[in-house]
Amino acid sequence: MLPHGAALLRDPSLNKGTAFTDAEREALGLRGLLPQHVHTQAEQVRRVLENFHRKPSALEKYIDLNALHDRNETLFFRVLTDHLEEMMPIVYTPTVGLACEHYAHIFQRSRGVFISATDRGRVEEALRNWPEPGVRMIVVTDGERILGLGDLGANGMAIPIGKLALYTAAAGIAPADCLPVVLDVGTNNEGLLNDPLYIGLHQRRLAGADYDALVDEFVAAAERVFPGVVIQFEDFASHNAFRLLRKYQDRICTFNDDIQGTAAVAVAGLLSATRATGGALGDQRLLFLGAGEAATGIADLTVGAMVADGLPEAQARGRCWLVDSHGLVVAGRVDLAEHKRPYAHDHAPVTDLVSAIRVLRPTALIGAAAQGGAFTREAIEEMARLNERPVVFALSNPTSKSECTAAQAYKWSGGRALFASGSPFEPVMLGGHTLVPRQGNNCYVFPGVGLGVIAVGARRITNEMFMAAARALSGAVSQADIDQGSLYPPLENVRQISARIAAAVAEVACAQGHATVPCPDDLPAFVTSKMYEPDYPVYVEDPKRRM
Repeated sequence: MLPHGAALLRDPSLNKGTAFTDAEREALGLRGLLPQHVHTQAEQVRRVLENFHRKPSALEKYIDLNALHDRNETLFFRVLTDHLEEMMPIVYTPTVGLACEHYAHIFQRSRGVFISATDRGRVEEALRNWPEPGVRMIVVTDGERILGLGDLGANGMAIPIGKLALYTAAAGIAPADCLPVVLDVGTNNEGLLNDPLYIGLHQRRLAGADYDALVDEFVAAAERVFPGVVIQFEDFASHNAFRLLRKYQDRICTFNDDIQGTAAVAVAGLLSATRATGGALGDQRLLFLGAGEAATGIADLTVGAMVADGLPEAQARGRCWLVDSHGLVVAGRVDLAEHKRPYAHDHAPVTDLVSAIRVLRPTALIGAAAQGGAFTREAIEEMARLNERPVVFALSNPTSKSECTAAQAYKWSGGRALFASGSPFEPVMLGGHTLVPRQGNNCYVFPGVGLGVIAVGARRITNEMFMAAARALSGAVSQADIDQGSLYPPLENVRQISARIAAAVAEVACAQGHATVPCPDDLPAFVTSKMYEPDYPVYVEDPKRRM
């Protein structure tokens, strides 16, 4: 039953603010609780934007939007959906990293479910306290590796909140279907442990069997409370991320966006780059700065794409090389984690990036190690010496962790670099031409993957689905985009792109037998019909409208 009076105004999922009509105000006990004038949603958006643009900093803008989310959910998503290109850097990267760092000090109202190490044996109870029973999408983090910022503990809740906001704005997954979760297992961040305002457990991180038991309990409880739910693991440290993905991916409907979503976006960018270079993906030689979740995820999906195009797997793997903190990953090293070993090729040791570029002669340089400024002028110039159109992806975020800026990549390569980044950069004027870099941001992929999986009730999420997503994303890049140096389509088109990706993912789910609903002939129309629009409902019909 719909609440009345002040209770209705305090419920952000139902509140319409000054947009409640006279008939609704009369019937729902709102007379006198609102100023007299009835505003349209468009007028409310105008007010929101006026106040938003007055805020002096990105963090203040984040707090402003967060407050709107807390009081009027529909209006928040209308603003976000209609102005996503402007709002995304605030609700997600790069500002969300800053918000995580300050989360305990800007905390206003709890959103999502916090499951702590002290909740062992009561995780299901915690999830059942969530008021929405039909959750279809969970984004969960343990806060150990937030972007390139490291261990931020329970402050990492801003990441699932931001991700799920993009699921709604970019792919139309209804807010009621989304649940952000933090597994608060403690933190090893001394600054947080010594901060009396820190919102999480003031203890060292749980590890080993106790950590695994909590994750197991969470996964089992989530499946019982929300049958068929999709669980996205987000910003887990590499030592847990890979093994948790291997553990659960064939048991539940799950994926790790840092590994698989990042991979799909990067592969889409590589596919777009081949249109500018004239070669095939199988002709590329990739050198990664980084050997963690993002780098090896991209390498794995690239290898899969090359194999699908006819290249033997051994040759495909031989085209991908990793550089970690100890230098080039080679077969003779004895310190290698399991996820690096498939890319440990026979080669003499190489200790620095520029030397690796010189000896390996890569066509693409991909940064995924959160080392700000690591792509030096010497490195970019060497890439440009070796390649007519060097591919340079500076994928680490936030902006302070970017391996180089767009301006640096273009300038040092003589305007020839095919550049993409994890953080947004402005267009660059060089030699009388304007080059438009676009973000290789996961928001191009994960919302559409989620929409496609939910639409057909997929039991599993497979690597083939991410390959389909990568090809669909690259297919949305126009020749005009390529001509101006953009390897991704305009972000303003992300809802159409998400629908396109969702249809491609759903098609794979149907073909692989993972769908639990009958697969319609017109998948694009089917997934589009499932997309939420942030329009106000009519609670009480105005008699004047029937005259």
